[in-house]
Amino acid sequence: MMQTHVNSYYAATRNPTSDLPILEELVECDVCVIGAGYTGLSSALFLAEAGYSVTVLEAAKVGFGASGRNGGQLVNSYSRDVDVIEQRYGDKTAQILGSMIFEGADIIRQRIKHYDIKCDYRPGGIFAALNKKQLKGLEEQKSAWERYGNQQLRMLDSADIAREVGSDNYIGGLLDMQGGHVHPLNLALGEAAAIIALGGKIFEQSAAVNISYGEPIVVRTAKGVVKAKYLLIAGNAYLNQDLDPRVTRKSMPCGSQIAVTEPLSAKVAKSLIANNYCVEDCNYLLDYFRLTADNRLLYGGGVVYGAREPDDIEQLILPKILKTFPQLKGVKVDYRWTGNFLLTMSRMPQFGRIEKNAYYMQGYSGHGVTCSHLAGKLISEMIRGDAERFDAFASLPHMPMLGGRTFQAPLTAMGAAYYSLRDRFGI
Repeated sequence: MMQTHVNSYYAATRNPTSDLPILEELVECDVCVIGAGYTGLSSALFLAEAGYSVTVLEAAKVGFGASGRNGGQLVNSYSRDVDVIEQRYGDKTAQILGSMIFEGADIIRQRIKHYDIKCDYRPGGIFAALNKKQLKGLEEQKSAWERYGNQQLRMLDSADIAREVGSDNYIGGLLDMQGGHVHPLNLALGEAAAIIALGGKIFEQSAAVNISYGEPIVVRTAKGVVKAKYLLIAGNAYLNQDLDPRVTRKSMPCGSQIAVTEPLSAKVAKSLIANNYCVEDCNYLLDYFRLTADNRLLYGGGVVYGAREPDDIEQLILPKILKTFPQLKGVKVDYRWTGNFLLTMSRMPQFGRIEKNAYYMQGYSGHGVTCSHLAGKLISEMIRGDAERFDAFASLPHMPMLGGRTFQAPLTAMGAAYYSLRDRFGI
C-alpha cells in the first residue's frame, strides 16, 4: 500500500518534487541508511559529501514522519539540558556534549545557504516563562548556555515579552537568536535533492523488511536488495518494530498534535508575534507556536499517548490557542494533524552500535530538528575514522522503557499527568 504525506499544512505548501523510485533491483553501496527523515538525510548528505556511495530506504515518502510534521522550531540543546547532563554524567561527558549543543542549528543554516533550500528560515526563538520559577530557570539556562559559547541570548522582562508576544500569559522569557524556525518538510525535501545531486540514491515506498548482518550487510525490501559495507538504522518513531528489537525496545513513540489557522492579516499576525520569532513555553508538557510564511498561526502542544482523529486535534489545540490569544476568538482552523516522536527513558538521544558495521541513532524526545542534523555529522565522522564525538553519546546508558511494550504507554502517561499537575501549580 502506497503511503502519502499526512494531510498537513506542510504537505499542502511543499515545494514541487517528483516521486522517487521504488527499489526493484540489487544495489551495492558503501552505506545503507534506513529512514529518510532528518537523521537519515543528514547522515546521507554528510557521507555523500565525503565521497561515500549512499543508498537511503524510505518506507513511505521523504519526510513522512516527524521530520515533515513537527513545529518547525530550531531549538538548541537536547531534551535534557546541560545542567542535567553535568549532574547526571559528570564534567567530562558534559563538556563534550555541551560543546555540540548549538551545532545542529548551525548545520541547518549552512545546508540552507549552501544548497539554496527554500524553507522559509527565520532566526530567533523565545522561551516564555509562565511563572517566577520558570523565569529563574531561564536565567540559569542563559548562564549555562553562555558557558558553552552562545553569546546571542537576551533575557526578556515583562515589558519586553509583551512587546514580542501579544499574550498576557507570560511574565518574561529568554530570546535565543541562534534558534529560529523553518518549513520542516521543505527542509527535508531540499536535503534529499542535495543527496541525489551528489550521486546518492533514495528509494521511497521501499521499507526494509529484513536485515542479514555480516560483510556485506544485506537489507531486503519487498522488491529489492541492498548490499552495503555499513548500515545506519534511522527510522526513529516510524521504524518497523520487528526489524531489530535491539533498537526498538529502547524507546517509545509518543504523539504530538498541531493545528494551523486560516491566514491572518499582516497587522493581526504582527500583533501576535511582533518579530516573527518562534515561541515555546517552559512547561514540562510545553506548548509552542509561530507564524507561517503566509501569516497563519501554527500551534502545537502537549503529549498524547495514542493516535488522534482530526476533530479531536482541533478540540485539543483550539482551546490552547484561545487561552494564549483570546483576541483570536472565532478564528478558523484550516489544518490539523498528528505525528509521533520517539521518547527515551533518559530523554537523551540514543546513538550506538548493534554490530561492528551497523549503527542506530534515535530518540530525540522532542528535540529532534537540530540534534538529528548533528547526528548526521557524527556518524560521518565515525565512519571516516573519528569516533570520539559519536562515542560520547554511545557511552550514555540506553535503558529499555519501563514495563515493556505492554505497560510503557500507561506508565509514561502517568508520569505525564504528574508533570501536568506541576505545570498547573507552578512547582
